[in-house]
Amino acid sequence: MGAISPFGLANGANVAERSQPIAHLDAHSSDRVRNDRRADGERADVQWRWRVTRLTTSREALAVSELRFVRRGFGAEAVEYQVAWDEQRRVHAARFADEIPDTVLLLEHPPVYTAGRRTADSERPLDGTPVVDVDRGGKITWHGPGQLVGYPIQKLPRPVDVVAHVRRLEEALIRTCAEFGLETTRVEGRSGVWVLGDPVERRPALGGLSLDFDPRLTDEEFDPRLNGPEYAPSNAGQRREDRKIAAIGIRVAKGVTMHGFALNVNPDNKWFDRIIPCGIRDAGVASLANELGRDVTIAEVLPVVERHLTEVMAAAELRPRVIEPKAVEKVTEKTPAA
Repeated sequence: MGAISPFGLANGANVAERSQPIAHLDAHSSDRVRNDRRADGERADVQWRWRVTRLTTSREALAVSELRFVRRGFGAEAVEYQVAWDEQRRVHAARFADEIPDTVLLLEHPPVYTAGRRTADSERPLDGTPVVDVDRGGKITWHGPGQLVGYPIQKLPRPVDVVAHVRRLEEALIRTCAEFGLETTRVEGRSGVWVLGDPVERRPALGGLSLDFDPRLTDEEFDPRLNGPEYAPSNAGQRREDRKIAAIGIRVAKGVTMHGFALNVNPDNKWFDRIIPCGIRDAGVASLANELGRDVTIAEVLPVVERHLTEVMAAAELRPRVIEPKAVEKVTEKTPAA
């Protein structure tokens, strides 16, 4: 293995392998890796290293990929958002240059609101709470204690299939929740992982009114931030509505992904009540602990997320997005009449 980079990763770990002929059988192997010491003397928890070798004859597919998980900081050592964002950029640059393999940064943040490029002013905190505007897709969300955040920095073939990358992240998190005994799913038109609510006719009335008078059904300007706890996103489970347990927002630059997912393990979901989470007014948020009715810790969830991310990414065929050729209108040149 090469020298350890400032990211706690071995430089050039898979560069040589890329030049080898594609003639490998499918084989998935994993090695538990001890904590390495970074070049600057600090510890970097490189907890797992996974190598994926697959049989393929496609030039566009990646021949050999190595995926690593870097546990960056949790609890009292939670990583400030700006620090993590700067590190993402550094790892992104190194991944683009093939100096390191695909890397997933895993961490917790101190409480922070972050707003994607599509966030509207009407979705931000009303009390002027600071919000970090970021370059990912999606809208506003919250990060903080009890939430496992993952930043997969992965090189994808071009043209990049962003939707396929998001679906892989969703699948890994759906499998993670299932392992803890919670059934989750996707919701059409809404990214992330969801706990489905009851059909409308079986949900309890809100504020003493029947659901026929639910203002969210008729008022496009309805604002749950101003209408009390019965409409708060954190209480969506009590209302038996759809609720998001994992948010996903990514960016792809130079064919390499950034940002990623946030899985609510055991956070105080009332933080979400100060915003319109992900810009969605008719649903709420969930957590593993609340849905299961028992304590669940980040430490329990970490290895499960790592395993399912690896399984999903290992099984994926990384191929360029298919671009449909544009229809070419046939122009017939007319000869002027004599």
